Amino acid sequence: MSDSQSIALNVEAPDERLTWFADIILPVPLPRMFTYRIPRTMEEIVQIGSRVIVQFGSKRVLTGVVGKLHNDPPKKYNARYILEVLDENPIVEPVQIKLFDWIADYYVCTVGEVLNIALPSGLKLSSESKAQLNPDFFSEDHSLEEMAVEFSEKEKLVLEALKEKSSLTYNEIGELLQEKSFYNTIKSLIAKEAILIYEEVKEKYKPKVIKKLRLASAYAQHPDKLEELFTLLEKRAKQLDVVMAYMHAVPQYRSAKENKAGIAKSQLMDRNLSTSSVNTLVKNGIFEEFEEVVSRFEATSPTQERVFLTDYQQQARQEILHQFQTKDTVLLHGITGSGKTEIYIDLIQEVLNAGGQVLYLLPEIALTTQIVLRLKKIFGDRMGIYHSRFSDNERVEVWQGILAGDYPLVVGVRSAVLLPFDNLSLIIVDEEHETSYKQFDPAPRYHARDVALMLARLHHSKTLLGSATPSIESYYHASHAKYGLVTLNKRYGNAQLPNIELVDIKAERKQKTMKEDFTSGLLDAMQAVLDNKEQAIIFQNRRGYAPYLHCEDCAHIPKCQNCDVSLTYHQYARELRCHYCGHHEGVHQECEACGSTRIRTAGFGTEKLEEEIQTLLPQSRVQRMDLDTTRKKNSYEQIIESFAGRELDFLVGTQMVSKGLDFDGVSLVGILDADRMIHFPDFRSHERTFQLITQVSGRSGRRDKVGRVIIQTTNLKQPILHKIIANDYLGLFEEEIHEREVYNYPPFVRVIRLTVKNPDKRTVDLAAAHLAHILKDRIGSSRVLGPEEPLISRLRNQYLIQLVIKLEKHLQLRAIKTILRDESVKLCKEKAFKKTNVVIDVDPY
Repeated sequence: MSDSQSIALNVEAPDERLTWFADIILPVPLPRMFTYRIPRTMEEIVQIGSRVIVQFGSKRVLTGVVGKLHNDPPKKYNARYILEVLDENPIVEPVQIKLFDWIADYYVCTVGEVLNIALPSGLKLSSESKAQLNPDFFSEDHSLEEMAVEFSEKEKLVLEALKEKSSLTYNEIGELLQEKSFYNTIKSLIAKEAILIYEEVKEKYKPKVIKKLRLASAYAQHPDKLEELFTLLEKRAKQLDVVMAYMHAVPQYRSAKENKAGIAKSQLMDRNLSTSSVNTLVKNGIFEEFEEVVSRFEATSPTQERVFLTDYQQQARQEILHQFQTKDTVLLHGITGSGKTEIYIDLIQEVLNAGGQVLYLLPEIALTTQIVLRLKKIFGDRMGIYHSRFSDNERVEVWQGILAGDYPLVVGVRSAVLLPFDNLSLIIVDEEHETSYKQFDPAPRYHARDVALMLARLHHSKTLLGSATPSIESYYHASHAKYGLVTLNKRYGNAQLPNIELVDIKAERKQKTMKEDFTSGLLDAMQAVLDNKEQAIIFQNRRGYAPYLHCEDCAHIPKCQNCDVSLTYHQYARELRCHYCGHHEGVHQECEACGSTRIRTAGFGTEKLEEEIQTLLPQSRVQRMDLDTTRKKNSYEQIIESFAGRELDFLVGTQMVSKGLDFDGVSLVGILDADRMIHFPDFRSHERTFQLITQVSGRSGRRDKVGRVIIQTTNLKQPILHKIIANDYLGLFEEEIHEREVYNYPPFVRVIRLTVKNPDKRTVDLAAAHLAHILKDRIGSSRVLGPEEPLISRLRNQYLIQLVIKLEKHLQLRAIKTILRDESVKLCKEKAFKKTNVVIDVDPY
């Protein structure tokens, strides 16, 4: 299909004998597929997984994917015809459609919502409404004033513009009339039959095209002609320079194949040649200019044949393969720095050599940087990378590359589980405990680890979960033989685990030895890092300069106008920001409540720590790594490359710095505020604290040097911190699993959270109470907790109330989900609760 073409919305019904129908998945949040009739001319080309264009409603044109083919016409409506098939070969695999159906069913959303996040935007065509003059209405011989129909001034303006331009978009009409409410003008012109409306459908994906040059075959293949050319150009030195440069760049130009491939025009122009000379040679037929579609990804050849495993890594590998004989899922519990990645690489090589595909999932984009460099050395161009920092066009090319078999290995973040695999043999979920694998908004609110397990089941393949600090659920399944379990207790190269020290913030404040937010113990250790020309990571899981500003006279704290949260102070931008809705405003010099100028910052974020280090250790080189400093493309890579290249002494960051990064120079990790993590109001707070501190601590020390970790806390006796010091994961697991069994938390129950939203506080309270009453009656009052306000009770001008559903494992989950969905839909349709929305989140942790 061309980049842009028109599609008539009113298609005449072809031959009634056509009996084939297709159920189409449309990227809309409606709870079913829609049945369309297949025209006779398309019967041979419509396949499951093909993209098609269909009319949806009276005016909309949508791109859908064929989910099912059958001969059963819909009973409640007349099926419209498919307008066009976009693909010669399907772009969605049948097994993907099964996975999409499962995700929609399990996570209580629609298959259209799943398709919407699965397909790169470049594969979803956009349609735009356009207006044109009705040729049956207008005559070139008559002006508007001579027409029998009267037009308003606004209508005349539109019609005159359409005489000058063949068509106008709705946006262009709005700009022309300089008003937002221009639809009445369009409606009136349609009613008067003066204009026609049509949909223009555009392909979003644009292949990368480069201009190339080659010597015309008349010269390349005939030496005598080439001699004549040299003679001709003797007095045209600049043109001769171009020809000689080409022959130097393409030494095999006499080969028809080599000359046909030519050279990129930009590559030739880099030699400081005359542009006009090049153009003249093209004009005179000496060179041919042509275009070539190229990949957006640089070609990479492998530079390393394989990895070499230590004896204990080899033993773990063999145990994994042994467990795979009887288990579909194996948990690899390997301490930080134990060399899990080397085992992954060895297993990947084995699968690729056997002709299978591998999906390697990572929780964060930051994590992909170092690992991708290592994997590229071994797998080269056989590896595709997929994450949200890629452009739409890049993601389309990865998608198409997987379909074409170019990428038997795919490394990606959460969304990579939705890619079009057809021969998947192994899925590796690294750092399987990470919360980044869970999507919270928008729907589907899926967990990539759990979806990966279902994906593996559909492909009859194996899943390897890896972590130094497994989730309590995964370790529970492994300890109860649902999963296989392999343990790796030695660090690579016999390196030692770091020494972890606790420093008492309260005592240092009392003794007045604190400097800014650093204890003397941590600051002395940082000075030693500088003296020894080593590096340190400083961890604080809060970005921004300070959590908030407050007035010292009246205690007023500036809050977001849209959310029930204080605004975070960002000093570099000199503004207050809401990290939930994006609202930002300037910093007031006076208190908004009392007019006082005594406004101070409270607490600290990564931006403030960066500034404090520069002040306290002015000779140091400091870089911050958080969401604010990594928004631009390749910013992660640049920061990590600088730190790995010893261009920085200190890396200050949020949990991004805790993720599997390996820097030889890091001898110290400082954790500024352990208490905030420990006391976060969540049943997983101790588990998450153990995971996060253990992971970030693991960045310190490697091979020949024992690292050091300093944790600042106000409670030296905190039990969870002593479990971290002892690296006592089993102690944590036994304590947590006991408490969860006693108090009914996962893995002993399933949890579903319902969030009721409404812009009016009273309405949301009434709606949540009404829903809670119905659900308690239908599924049992002991299973429904709430309603209650969440920690943040207003977001983006919506008030929130939550209900938590706890369900025993033996219950029929599908039946209860149906009740939750149906009752939520009913609630939102009631007049008393208009503008209410209910979000259902399965496994909301």
